[in-house]
Amino acid sequence: MATLLVTGAAGFIGSNFVRFWRDRHPSDAIVALDSLTYAGLEENLADVRAGITFVAGDIRDGALMERLLRTHQVGVVVNFAAESHNSLAILRPGEFFSTNVIGTQTLLEAARQVGVDRFHQISTCEVYGDLALDDPGAFTEDSPYLPRTPYNAAKAGGDHAVRAYGLTYDLPITITNCSNNYGPYQFPEKVIPLFVTRALRGESLPLYASTANRREWLHVTDHCRAIEAVLERGRLGETYHVGSGVEADIATIADTILAELGLPSSLKTIVPDRPSHDRRYLLDSSKLRSDLGWAPEIGFADGMKSTIAWYRDNEAWWSPLLGRSPVVETGWSAV
Repeated sequence: MATLLVTGAAGFIGSNFVRFWRDRHPSDAIVALDSLTYAGLEENLADVRAGITFVAGDIRDGALMERLLRTHQVGVVVNFAAESHNSLAILRPGEFFSTNVIGTQTLLEAARQVGVDRFHQISTCEVYGDLALDDPGAFTEDSPYLPRTPYNAAKAGGDHAVRAYGLTYDLPITITNCSNNYGPYQFPEKVIPLFVTRALRGESLPLYASTANRREWLHVTDHCRAIEAVLERGRLGETYHVGSGVEADIATIADTILAELGLPSSLKTIVPDRPSHDRRYLLDSSKLRSDLGWAPEIGFADGMKSTIAWYRDNEAWWSPLLGRSPVVETGWSAV
């Protein structure tokens, strides 16, 4: 039996991971931590709440982090905690550097003082910058970090702190950089739930003007399976890329959602690009596949179909969240 501290546990990927780990490892104990910002919802854990320890708290609180690690005898830290919305980072960059860099370092220091068995950092493809639309290559684990936005830079800073603690203090660390996730419980400011919830209400779908820009898409459950593989079989100090290899541009995403819901393409509308709008991300995930035997199991078509159905069937979850996001995606011309 092991005890995990999962930070950012009430967010989209964190709550899916807590649910996944409880199903796969029922004998393990989970301490689920979240600061409950506008996008962190304790109700995301309602179905597993009785089987975990939930703590409302901030990773920037070093005393709390050290106390939790000691009190619960935590062996594994999985750090999902992050401000993660690119658009909000343009408006409030300080919050992103505070949580994603200082918060990560504070958590690392607590883990060092207590002496955990593993500190696993959840990172993103966006720390590498972007690729040209016609670039035949993909980012590898050896690609240089070239972040272009405050969110990207803040995540890069946190990753650097993780590696520094591994090299300087021998903290047993691993890192995964993942492509864009989608699936249930994603806050409706991100593009797929934004489009689905707007379409369900008969509202327009705001597409950035650079409609050919592409992202690599991975279902959140496949991401959770990858983290499990790294925690169980990954080599200490290593970074692993988690990607599906499946790319889709924003117009394809919109068309897929509208077709599934039987709605007209006239609901698509064009809005100005946000500043530093990255063109394309693609990860080479061959290391994770060859070394640890991971591969995605949920195809894009099936994953999108089930995700759209989840939002269609769970209006009671997302309807109260509308209007909570502090970002108006159509307002970039004024920034």
